[in-house]
Amino acid sequence: MSEIVQRLQREVIEPLKARFVGRDEVVDLIALALVSGEHLFLLGPPGTAKSALIRQFASAVRGRYFEYMLTRFSEPNEIFGPIDIGKLREGTVSTITTGMLPEAEFAFLDEIFNANSAILNNMLTVLNERVYRRGAETHKLPLLSLFSASNQLPDDDALRALFDRFLLRCHVENLKREAMPQLLLAGWALERPNELGSSVTSEDLRKLAAQLYEVDLKPVAEIYSDTVFKLRDIGIAFSDRRAVKAQKLLAASALLCGRKQAIAADLWVMRYLWDREEQIAPLANLINGVLEQHQSEQAHSLAKAAERVDGEDLARQLDAATAETAQKLNLGAVARLRERVTQLADRAAWVRDSKAREHLVGRARKLLEQLT
Repeated sequence: MSEIVQRLQREVIEPLKARFVGRDEVVDLIALALVSGEHLFLLGPPGTAKSALIRQFASAVRGRYFEYMLTRFSEPNEIFGPIDIGKLREGTVSTITTGMLPEAEFAFLDEIFNANSAILNNMLTVLNERVYRRGAETHKLPLLSLFSASNQLPDDDALRALFDRFLLRCHVENLKREAMPQLLLAGWALERPNELGSSVTSEDLRKLAAQLYEVDLKPVAEIYSDTVFKLRDIGIAFSDRRAVKAQKLLAASALLCGRKQAIAADLWVMRYLWDREEQIAPLANLINGVLEQHQSEQAHSLAKAAERVDGEDLARQLDAATAETAQKLNLGAVARLRERVTQLADRAAWVRDSKAREHLVGRARKLLEQLT
């Protein structure tokens, strides 16, 4: 298994990180989802390379891929395939699934919360059981993982049930100004047809995933159990069912590091178990606090605890930005100042002390309102 992991890292994960600027986190989470057999939801605006990343990952391992953007008017036939009219005339209901989701190993459904009830009912079964049913026919799906994206989270209870099936959630934002030159170069290179080749196959990923339940989780049982209750304490609706399933993420992290035994540093995966956008920073702060106490050379690259943010320094920078608003600024200067304050607001969300964090975030938001 370690040989498969080495090839996966060397021939798929690292090249994808080099191709897609600032998207290392998403690449690692795609691999985690595939090995754990869980589904990944990406929250963020269009144009942030979400579908391109998944498409190229699938292409690199020669996996069967299906992609579709859902609207309110999408019909089940567009996702699962049309009924075979010839067989229907003979009295048999049969679905033509060629090239459709029931035959895919990788699937990406954009704007999944646009799904109507007819698609929604089928999707719950697909995500839960890897099964598609139509009439008397039943299709067992070869799906490794299903990925989805949207720029907003659902409010409707029925859609919340669908969202709950995505154990992993990642917030993807547009890149910062300083990353733009590198992004333009990398993006221009991506415009040229150049498929990523590797010796890794989708069957290799299945073999790796088959080792999931051989990972020893006992060394982290106590700290994991304690962290589950800490998640609930900060308001995350972390049910017993999700707590059991999330152990697959710990095991997958261990496997991707070439280990058959989980360590405390594998708890980095719990950063991605939030329910609402406002929980992202508090949850990351909580998990980073755990990781600071359990650093290891055998840890996953995402297990590195974030650097501490100096609240006093942020306050001084906000003072300076506030002083600039009193000056006569042209439109370009206002845009640059707004971007700087936005970055300060992002950093303020990572201040450990909750009162200081709320104060600094509030100041930054008020300043942004003045600059709008």
